[in-house]
Amino acid sequence: MSILKSIEDLRVALNNHNYNYYVLDNPTISDYDFDLKLKELQELENKYPEYFDQNSPTQRVGGMITKNFETVPHEYRMYSLDNSYSKEDLQDWQTRIQKVLGNVELSYTCELKYDGASISITYVNGKLQRAVTRGDGFQGDDVTNNIKTIRSIPLELKGDFPAEFAVRGEIILPFAGFEKMNQELIEIGETPYSNPRNTASGSLKLQDSAEVAKRPLDCLLYFLIGSNLPFDSQFKGLNSARDWGFKVPKEAILAKDLSEVFEFIDYWDKHRHELPYETDGVVVKVDSLQYQDELGYTAKSPRWAMAYKFKSEQVSTILKSISYQVGRTGAITPVANLEAVQLAGTVVRRASLHNADQIAKLDIREGDTVFVEKGGEIIPKIISVDLSKRKLDSQPTTYIVSCPECHTALVRTEGEANHYCPNFYGCPPQIIGRIQHFISRKAMDIEGLGGETVALLYANGLVHNYADLYTLTVSQILPLERMAQKSAENLVKGVENSKSIPFERVLYALGIRYVGETVAKKLAKHYKNVDALAQASLLDLVLVDEIGERIAQSVVDFFANEENTSIISRLKEYGLAFEVIEKINLNATEKLSGNTFVVSGVFKKFSRDDLKKAIEDNGGKIGSSISAKTNYVVAGENMGPAKLEKASKLNITILSEEDFIKLLDEK
Repeated sequence: MSILKSIEDLRVALNNHNYNYYVLDNPTISDYDFDLKLKELQELENKYPEYFDQNSPTQRVGGMITKNFETVPHEYRMYSLDNSYSKEDLQDWQTRIQKVLGNVELSYTCELKYDGASISITYVNGKLQRAVTRGDGFQGDDVTNNIKTIRSIPLELKGDFPAEFAVRGEIILPFAGFEKMNQELIEIGETPYSNPRNTASGSLKLQDSAEVAKRPLDCLLYFLIGSNLPFDSQFKGLNSARDWGFKVPKEAILAKDLSEVFEFIDYWDKHRHELPYETDGVVVKVDSLQYQDELGYTAKSPRWAMAYKFKSEQVSTILKSISYQVGRTGAITPVANLEAVQLAGTVVRRASLHNADQIAKLDIREGDTVFVEKGGEIIPKIISVDLSKRKLDSQPTTYIVSCPECHTALVRTEGEANHYCPNFYGCPPQIIGRIQHFISRKAMDIEGLGGETVALLYANGLVHNYADLYTLTVSQILPLERMAQKSAENLVKGVENSKSIPFERVLYALGIRYVGETVAKKLAKHYKNVDALAQASLLDLVLVDEIGERIAQSVVDFFANEENTSIISRLKEYGLAFEVIEKINLNATEKLSGNTFVVSGVFKKFSRDDLKKAIEDNGGKIGSSISAKTNYVVAGENMGPAKLEKASKLNITILSEEDFIKLLDEK
């Protein structure tokens, strides 16, 4: 037998044993015999390096060092899920779906919602190519070397799989492994980890993959995405994934209607604590992929999926004091400082009190015994006061009247819940907060510069606004606490690299109140450059699609301020992008200009994305839903009857795929 054949046979055998042990939980070989085979393979690969394979089972032991994790875009965006907290919410969700699809029969895939770190893994020709963290949904960190050490993730697939596709899963740390890790830390006098979820997430960013390999991480798969997938439903997709070698939790079911969904929810609400890992709810998905495609997405979430969150765990503790935080917009947030208490796997010492109205509503006072829960299992909040335990000399809480940082008198605009510090350009937390927002990942994404470093730079007088970042030098940074030559150089390099960030993200980074990512994109696309935006009147701005008066007024106020315009002038000089760089498309026309199209159904000559691109390339606009503003509906096969009915009622022209091609040719 040839050396290469021996190596390949060992790889196949070890991959099968990994699958049996970590996915099927049915080992067919002892750990000792497995280790002997792995050692034999390692020796052969070391002796014959020409047969190296990055997806060999030997690569699971780690040893790769990653100093800086590369940020890469997701080919398919990773959306977040809308949450529901009652069965009525799910019924309302179904009603919204049926308004789009019509009165069709709907079945649902029900899966447990795993509490871990989301991951997207791409496979090409059956081999693991790249693994990327969720990040902000548009881009994440390449953690491929670390992901390969997780033994329930196949390095090579088996069976009949597509040439290229991606899987979405949750990296988790089962309770048993988490407790073992903590016991080992306690025995050597180290502080134990706080909860499995954060530990799993942190593990993915360890620089040494050998350290990741020591942690008993697991991966539970919940979704597949790609073109030309060989199934037509979510549930069939999960079964296909099992056949190809992925670990898909057996708890998932196909429910024929909402009553079966509710049965699944009721069962797991009672039995979830019997699971070997954390779960905080159930994810309900429309099973048909065609209907998923028809329903599409909002700006943040798929319309075809909903997370039902189990009722939050509650605990009682003592409110020791109330402090006040100042945000980057000047908004004041009261914070409850609590006696430490264990809640849903984490130690809680602080909780938000939201605003003065909430404090008055709860009549909450220092020294009270309060009930705390995690809103959506994430952010702790106080939900009530145990009045039976209130002390007789208790005094009502008086909300502060001046800023806790700069002592400026607070203001509260009629109709708004929050108090604000109006000292926008002189209040330190607001200045620091704006710079921290400016450098954040969704904005300028400046590597080598974090929130603590921004505070340090401000405290040492090196920056007073975000334009000052572009004048920093290594010699200025070096004397700062915890700054070495390399970290100072990386900071300056990160600032320099940020000059390539496109205009829409620079606009978002400026921190204009009410201008989030989506609004920034709309404004950038409409006005093309910052000068045109700065000169726009309130009326001009309100006429922009989806820009309301509140946003428009905020934009006008921002550019009316001389300090803001001075900072923007400086940023222009430093080379930041303040205009849209149009990508040249030689086939682009304005044939469809002034027309809004809604695309629905399945097409033969175009994919839906290609069809939308063709519309936009020719000056048309894509609408998310049919309305009086819609000019054309391009209808493919299996278009929802509700959409057809609505288009007919509004006398909107309905085009087939062939009609659309003719329209382009005629124009």
